[in-house]
Amino acid sequence: MELFEKLLKDVNLPRFVKIKHEIVQPHVDDPAAELRRALQERDILSGIKPGETVCLACGSREIANLADIVRALVAEVKKKGGKPFLIPAMGSHGGACAEGQRKILLDFGLSEENVGAPIKATMETVHVGTSASGLEVRLDKYASEADWMIPVGRIKPHTAFHGPIESGVQKMITIGMGKQYGANICHSRGFGEMSKNVQEFAHTVLTHYPKLVAIGILENGKHETYKIVAFGHDDIEREEPGYLEEARSLMPKIPFDKVDAIFIDEFGKNISGTGADPNVIGRSPVMGRWRPNADSIVMLDLTDESHGNITGLGNADITTMRVYKKFDMEGTYPNNITSLVPGAAKIPPVMPNDKLAMKFGLKICFKADPKTGPKVVWIHNTLQVCTFWISEGLLAEAEANPDIEILTEPQEISFDADSNVVNWDWT
Repeated sequence: MELFEKLLKDVNLPRFVKIKHEIVQPHVDDPAAELRRALQERDILSGIKPGETVCLACGSREIANLADIVRALVAEVKKKGGKPFLIPAMGSHGGACAEGQRKILLDFGLSEENVGAPIKATMETVHVGTSASGLEVRLDKYASEADWMIPVGRIKPHTAFHGPIESGVQKMITIGMGKQYGANICHSRGFGEMSKNVQEFAHTVLTHYPKLVAIGILENGKHETYKIVAFGHDDIEREEPGYLEEARSLMPKIPFDKVDAIFIDEFGKNISGTGADPNVIGRSPVMGRWRPNADSIVMLDLTDESHGNITGLGNADITTMRVYKKFDMEGTYPNNITSLVPGAAKIPPVMPNDKLAMKFGLKICFKADPKTGPKVVWIHNTLQVCTFWISEGLLAEAEANPDIEILTEPQEISFDADSNVVNWDWT
């Protein structure tokens, strides 16, 4: 450590100012009531007969109010006489094992005690058919045996590919409910064909399972529930592309065209499929770099909910020993083997603590203006980009932006005895 301190001793950390980037977007105060509203608007549960089993498929993403939404859906299914159960619909996540995937759902509060329905977790799949491009389509065994299927997923732009369909209901049907086996097949031709494959695979499943309906969730730029949509079987393929565009318009963005560095307090699979959403940080191992065009990205910590899956760390230039010690090979590499993107899990240089990681990150920003100082954005995670911190080098741009409110005076970073950040306010 003394060597690193010596090599980086001339790098001065800037002072930071907390700002609020005002995003005026509506949100839902009562997500359970919104779920019921969506079902009243389009009664997709009307065909359920007493005693029929209903499979609710839930994914591995951090979705606001997910437990409240699922609990309300379970109650509505039971009112129809259905017998609901949950399955993990998350492809290869959770270490590509049933128990790992079950634990993710439990971490999201989806226990039987909390939502009223048991979890059935397996990695076993059944053959459904063949996609229009000639690829085999697979489906979770428990889902295939149910009388009804209802994937419950968030519709949003994907982190590694773009097209008419990205993250959402059809991707959950295809990759989530296809488990590792099905997800691997869908990824087999790379992300360039992913949107097409997702649509073709979903179409194949929908053709064979007429009792498949869905719940789509949209969130605003503050990671709040914005809208819930009930999709009938025949609505999914026709309507989801429009909701994707609506979700795209709500995406949060870093409000600067060019920054020198981005410090990310935490990343993880519960935050984004790529740990830190490339749509926010402007960097992807598949799609390259774009606004805000950071020369350096520093990732300081991995969420506990990621269970050691460091996918997304490959977008960072520097990380910390804290992240490295959380790394679980078996929790990470099944995801990268399945997605065919090993670069997402590459490990950048590891520094012993936050302070040295930040200094190293700034050291490589050799294009920074020495007069203004480095332009640094420091976010907690990519789900929370309404209130965050900027270095003094960005203060003039922030003051000129009518959508930005300056909340504090410039502050020095507080470190503990181990030179890790302490008492930093993210509220």
